[in-house]
Amino acid sequence: MALTTRQRRPLPSDPPPSSPIYTKYDKPSRRLGDGGREEEKSLGWFVPVFALGMLRYMSATTNIIHDCDEVFNYWEPLHYLLYKSGFQTWEYSSEFALRSYLYILFHELVGRPASWLFAEDKVRVFYAVRLFLGLLSVTTDAVLVVALSRKYGRRLASYTLAMLCLTSGCFFASTSFLPSSFSMYAISLASGFFLLEKYAMAVAVSAAGVILGWPFSILAFLPVVFYSLARRFKQAFLAGAATSVTLLALSVFVDYQYYRRWTSSVLNLVVYNVVGGGESHLYGIEGPLYYLRNAFNNFNFGFVLALLFVGILPIARKKYAPGLVVVVSPVYIWLLFMSMQPHKEERELRHCSNLLGVLGVHIDSMKEDKRAEALEKSRIFSTKWFLYPIYPLICVAASAVIESFPDIFRDKMVNFNRFYLQTAKVLRPFVLGLILCASHSRTFSLVNGYAAPIEVYKILQHHDDAGPGSVVCVGSEWHRYPSSFFIPNYIGEVRWLDDGFRGLLPLPFNSTVGGTSAAPSYFNNKNKASDQQFLQDVEACTFLVELQLNRPYPSRGSDLSKWEPIAALPYLDREFSPPLYRSFFIPYLWQQRNVFGLYKLFRRIRN
Repeated sequence: MALTTRQRRPLPSDPPPSSPIYTKYDKPSRRLGDGGREEEKSLGWFVPVFALGMLRYMSATTNIIHDCDEVFNYWEPLHYLLYKSGFQTWEYSSEFALRSYLYILFHELVGRPASWLFAEDKVRVFYAVRLFLGLLSVTTDAVLVVALSRKYGRRLASYTLAMLCLTSGCFFASTSFLPSSFSMYAISLASGFFLLEKYAMAVAVSAAGVILGWPFSILAFLPVVFYSLARRFKQAFLAGAATSVTLLALSVFVDYQYYRRWTSSVLNLVVYNVVGGGESHLYGIEGPLYYLRNAFNNFNFGFVLALLFVGILPIARKKYAPGLVVVVSPVYIWLLFMSMQPHKEERELRHCSNLLGVLGVHIDSMKEDKRAEALEKSRIFSTKWFLYPIYPLICVAASAVIESFPDIFRDKMVNFNRFYLQTAKVLRPFVLGLILCASHSRTFSLVNGYAAPIEVYKILQHHDDAGPGSVVCVGSEWHRYPSSFFIPNYIGEVRWLDDGFRGLLPLPFNSTVGGTSAAPSYFNNKNKASDQQFLQDVEACTFLVELQLNRPYPSRGSDLSKWEPIAALPYLDREFSPPLYRSFFIPYLWQQRNVFGLYKLFRRIRN
């Protein structure tokens, strides 16, 4: 007679059956609640919003401008919409129409009221827009952190929050006026909605990030979009389609209002970069490790840990698959795609990538081989924002690896070696602290080493006795021009001086020929210099901006019979400073080992 066993009916106090999908309730319990297992509170909204708010405020008020593309393609058009003056690049010529005014108008929503509130104080308008960018970053990153907390627990969310706040990459990218930063906001928000199982909202935000932000970031959104469609196809598809159609139609309409012709700047940008828009090989190529080095500079060992996320999946699959795997996968997709490109620059950006002034070097003082070497070194300053969209995901991936350290030493069959387990637990805050300290050191070095241009231009507002119609002249330092928001109203114009640069420079918007709808003949898409871009009569200059380094060539400002220095701030000489000490702030050694030049503002002496 066969023996049978009867199973007892489960009691309310019994733990719930195991689920194939990991949640924070699957973690080993330490303190029992009413349900018989640990009752872990998820991270609320206050801590992420407060912490991110403080750091984003610091970023908005201290961040330097890392790329001349941010100034001439975004700050200057915004300045023109607000004040009817500013520089125009060939991308904004109606002949090419590669830039969408919808993205600029989105920031005018803050810039316009700020211009009314602060009247002639344009510097405050600049920082008002930056604070708005910081607010967007706070909102989107807070959603991501809270979503991680609710799904995976407070520890992973707290680690991610710390890295979002303090890593150099996130500190700088969060308040940069760039489409790639907007796509970064969208990726944080879409990933948060995805983890909260709000799939329709995740797809809608993804569409906004691609169309209103940076079209090429579509690759980074694909995993979240595809998985959301697989889970809730009808709702997600309708939300994505409605958002896409609305934004594309609005973009075309806005472009018509400014370019005065029916065109799609989004489509123009994609066609120009994908189909072709010039001889890209003329602007240099880089190896496949280019972006890996770049990401390491901004996240140090955090980036290495982020790449190891795939390696811990066999151990932590139950915890992180499929949700976190979907969220983190764009890191690998994006790095692979960008590294496969022989040229590491968006084609319409390349007027900035040719600059040699990043190293404080005049073209006409260099031999041919040295020019090429300096060009290769300078290119990193013009292209690092291409990784911005995946910056929050790098933080998530690295935090997940750190959080999983004990799992590496845990024996699931019998017991685990308690010594190694405790060591791994202690190692978690130590590694996180090392990453954050190195990041803060780099942030401090960059902010203090390269902040002089913005601060020097602020001095102009204290010299309005020069009279209306004064002229500010800039030579090889054109690429560090912080935007017309730092030019007081008594200044009549800003002009470039010929210091040997042979690429096409931005020229002022010309309202007499149509302003935004004009197609000036001096603009071209081949980066060929225009004969109108330089001021020929240097005697017309009232003020002069120069970077004076210890180099064997004369500068205009060295003639003290004509020029009086009215401001001089230290500027880190990248070429002659050791890589370690210029990249990271080490107390006492940073000042002693690095070499500094002087960023100067001169005023002409009138006889």
